Amino acid sequence: MAQQEPQEQKFTTPGSLAVDAVLTLGCFAFLYNVVSPHVPSNDKAMIVLWSVLTSACMTGTFWLCVQMFRVVLRAQREAKRGR
Repeated sequence: MAQQEPQEQKFTTPGSLAVDAVLTLGCFAFLYNVVSPHVPSNDKAMIVLWSVLTSACMTGTFWLCVQMFRVVLRAQREAKRGR
């Protein structure tokens, strides 16, 4: 007979996805507003383009940091419980 593998616990919930989406969109909006005055151009289209591209890169880094924070926090909590 085949052995049953233990069921894996899912760590991602719809609530955590919603929180991540709100945080990420908020970060993008904040960074866009911070970066746009610093684009060295008078053309509005170029200001929007480079502000969006820069904000997207920085927001991607923010999202990765949030994911790493969640993993480390979960590992620390499990270690504290003595698993």
